[in-house]
Amino acid sequence: MRRRTLLKSLSVAPLGFAAGFGPLDAGAAPAPRGDRMPVLFVGHGSPMNAIADNAFSRAWAEMGARLARPRAILCVSAHWETSGPMVTAMERPRTIHDFYGFPPELQQKTYPAPGSPALAAETAGLVTKAPVGLDQRWGLDHGTWSVLARMFPRADVPVLQLSLDQTRGPAGHYALARELRPLRDRGVLIVGSGNVVHNLGRLDRRLADGGFDWAVEFDARVRERIDRGDHQGLVEYEALGRAAKLSVPTSEHYLPLLYALAVKDEGEPIAYFNDAMTMGAISMRSLLIG
Repeated sequence: MRRRTLLKSLSVAPLGFAAGFGPLDAGAAPAPRGDRMPVLFVGHGSPMNAIADNAFSRAWAEMGARLARPRAILCVSAHWETSGPMVTAMERPRTIHDFYGFPPELQQKTYPAPGSPALAAETAGLVTKAPVGLDQRWGLDHGTWSVLARMFPRADVPVLQLSLDQTRGPAGHYALARELRPLRDRGVLIVGSGNVVHNLGRLDRRLADGGFDWAVEFDARVRERIDRGDHQGLVEYEALGRAAKLSVPTSEHYLPLLYALAVKDEGEPIAYFNDAMTMGAISMRSLLIG
């Protein structure tokens, strides 16, 4: 079944998500020093989170209020895959509604943040692992704008997207992402947007606030590896067996996590938020680095 068809099923999912979230985990980092920005990985889930009032969207809004204003945002979204890496380089990226079957309110939602051709060129210049193309056609897909509409509702911070290069495996993505670290010192907020567990073919709306055993297992084992800094184990996630195969049937929603972790410095604190499962097969686990 095609992804756009599967996304349609999310439009009829319950919107309450009574996940029982508390505040961010203890040990959350203070405001960044100078221009250095933290890093985010966000489990974005249903596009409806862009307009629905629920625990997930409220946590995004709270996170946006906590963060220092970035110079710009570079987002790696699960929903833009290309042959060879690309970065959006237009002045005014369009809002892409890459789904169907949702309410008109969502279909009409726009996020008119500016782009930054200069920062796109700067980003491309940092990467030596592969030539990065400067894209003039894509824009901001829902993996980016549904989250940022909650975190930065004024849409006044320049936003770029970096694509997922389909020719690379997880190790290649991690290596490329390491080269983006200097952007943090230039005031750029790097955001990975995907889901640790994402299997739309196994969704069960009767489990609105829970996960299947294999999903809970994989999510927990990923957190264990994050906590002990085992990035190699996270790159080699397929070694986790059946739980990994079911939780990551295709890699595009998992890979943005590797981009966030790759730009982390040794010893930087990590705080989790939205650490819950929904509809059986989606982990909303998100994390703040730095």
